[in-house]
Amino acid sequence: MRGNFERAPARVYWELTRACDLACRHCRAEALHEREPGELTTEECQGVLRQLAAAEQPLPHVIFTGGDPLKRPDLLALVRYAVALGLGASVAPSATHALTQEAVDALKAAGVGAMSLSLDGSTAARHDGIRGVPGCFDETVAAAPRITGAGIPLQINTLVTAETEPDLEAIAGVVAGLGAARWSLFFLISVGRGRTLTPLGAHECEATLRWLAVRARGWPFVLTTTEAPHYRRVLVESMRRAGASAHQISESPMARSFGFRDGNGIMFIASNGDVTPSGFLPLAAGNAREGDVLEIYREAPLFRQLREPDGFHGRCGICRFRTMCGGSRARAYAATGDVLGEDPLCAYEPAAVV
Repeated sequence: MRGNFERAPARVYWELTRACDLACRHCRAEALHEREPGELTTEECQGVLRQLAAAEQPLPHVIFTGGDPLKRPDLLALVRYAVALGLGASVAPSATHALTQEAVDALKAAGVGAMSLSLDGSTAARHDGIRGVPGCFDETVAAAPRITGAGIPLQINTLVTAETEPDLEAIAGVVAGLGAARWSLFFLISVGRGRTLTPLGAHECEATLRWLAVRARGWPFVLTTTEAPHYRRVLVESMRRAGASAHQISESPMARSFGFRDGNGIMFIASNGDVTPSGFLPLAAGNAREGDVLEIYREAPLFRQLREPDGFHGRCGICRFRTMCGGSRARAYAATGDVLGEDPLCAYEPAAVV
């Protein structure tokens, strides 16, 4: 059971700029207050969007992120351009004073398909303490109804670390109260400023994923994980214990995510045009200024390796769940320097080569 992501990514995360008015403690992009001169120009961005639109159906979905994409004065134009080409477009802004009702309404009119906000604590003290930015919680809570009120599906992103894990139940309550359609839990990769926070241990992570598999059934939003693909194994094991057949599992909604991971279904474009397997795996396979991004995704040796889980090392390479999971390639690289290595956050012990 593996998603067919050989020809094109399903999602393209595009860091339009590293500029942001916040300076969060765990920022992957190590954001800056001002835009850098090396950013892709509007015309270069449009060229990349045309390349993505040349893929076979279904076309990739583009998530404009940063930094804060609202710092790009051409954001609305790029959203409109992407939508006109048939690409889905979402935006991941920072919760600042720039995220006004007018800005949200303009994004809706441009055709944005979804927006996301980050929430790392159930209270201002917890969230602002993790973010290191006083007032960020209040800005987030104020922005959410602007987005949902405009009819834009809202995703809430939450960082999972040793600091935030005890607060997840309470955060879930806030997420429900904000009317979010999706809650995405990002399991920390120690890159950028995120090196200052404490990741969960493997057994702590396993317990958290098992708890999520049970609790998610009662939440009014869809739960997903980022950089924790072994959640799929936990869900499959849960379904098997409940008596589900292999056919029922393969036909379940979660099966659409099988195989989806860094470099296999996911591509990241940095503000300077570097093309990497994800924003948390800083290995450039090419640059949008020098080649077609679809060709880089299809043909670059790094991407091709990441789409072949039989070549992974350690436990990930012999695990019977390797095609649907494959482990976090970003975490393997951050922990060991081996992009094909095993994911240290997974507690599962494969019995033998299968």
